[in-house]
Amino acid sequence: MKGGGKIMVEFITMAPTGGDGEYVGAGKNKKKNIKSDWTIRNESGDRQPTFEYIKKIAQAAEEAGFATLLLPTGQGCLDSLAVASSLVTQTTDLNFLFAVRPGSMSPSSFAKQFATVDYWSNGRARVNIVTGGSPVELASQGDFLDHSTRYRRTREYIQILKKYFTEERFTHEGEFFTLKDTSLYPKPKSVPGIYFGGASDIGKDVAAAESDVYMLWGETLENTKQQIEDVKKRAADYNRELLYSVSFQVILGKTEENAYENAHKLLSKTEAAIFEQKKQVSTKGEAVGVKRLFNLMEKSKDDDFIIGENIWAGLAQVLPGNSIALVGTPEQVSDRIVEFVELGFDKVLLRGFPHLETIQEVGELVIPKVHKKLAQRKII
Repeated sequence: MKGGGKIMVEFITMAPTGGDGEYVGAGKNKKKNIKSDWTIRNESGDRQPTFEYIKKIAQAAEEAGFATLLLPTGQGCLDSLAVASSLVTQTTDLNFLFAVRPGSMSPSSFAKQFATVDYWSNGRARVNIVTGGSPVELASQGDFLDHSTRYRRTREYIQILKKYFTEERFTHEGEFFTLKDTSLYPKPKSVPGIYFGGASDIGKDVAAAESDVYMLWGETLENTKQQIEDVKKRAADYNRELLYSVSFQVILGKTEENAYENAHKLLSKTEAAIFEQKKQVSTKGEAVGVKRLFNLMEKSKDDDFIIGENIWAGLAQVLPGNSIALVGTPEQVSDRIVEFVELGFDKVLLRGFPHLETIQEVGELVIPKVHKKLAQRKII
């Protein structure tokens, strides 16, 4: 939230509702039998996403100073709305940003479930619209639309949600949805902002026209600057101003050398088949952002996947999506976060392996340093 030359930075983390562990891409994950899916993280599965474990994640996030917990969507993770409905009873102030795909749930059904969680949590529900995923996974759920058509549907989906959140009653006739004399009870406590990410041109245009928070995966400082400036220009064409979120993995160490040792340890049990699967998904899939991160990784092989100061692309060999990591001491990582905030980011999403310990360490060692450094720059 911007005003008076100051920026309030909100920290977000993610619940590993598809499983968690100390290693990435280890053998135990094979039992999921999920192929060609860039939204599932091929985590080791050492820790199953039981109610008790995900409750610990949520409570640790709240204690650590994270404002919001992202609940992902996908074939290999728990249902985000069901998880949120349980976690709101186990937390006090934590917000829940749960993802939904327009092809998997009608806007009327989602709006009703969202509004119910928001009502029972006293206004702690947030919306993350996810347009796609791998074509294989989407097809398994009955969604066969092509890339550009999915984004047109997303735009209409967001427009309908906004009507549900703000209008008493309405009728909608569009390309993908027809609703006659519809309404929503209960209304959300306040009109929720729409979180959305899309790296393609059509994705950015939908974000500029309809979203409230544009979510980017972190890259190099220069690449990320180009991306945020592009979306800001597009939003200005619609006479709109957005908020911006950037996402990173975090790998800490007592020294920088120790941090990179910890980074390599994460991949020390990854099976060769996982590397090959990720390569196939990244090169043949439709997701522009996934391809861009994979290309960053490929080009940085000879430099041990280092793409910038304390910025590492090694996890992009295995992880889809949010795979670029900030690697270093808490002092170094906090410095890098401040640099990205100064590009214009209002929110920073941080996660790592295993999630519970990473959340606790980031809360204790990184977030306070970021707040202190921003305050010293007269950015709060």
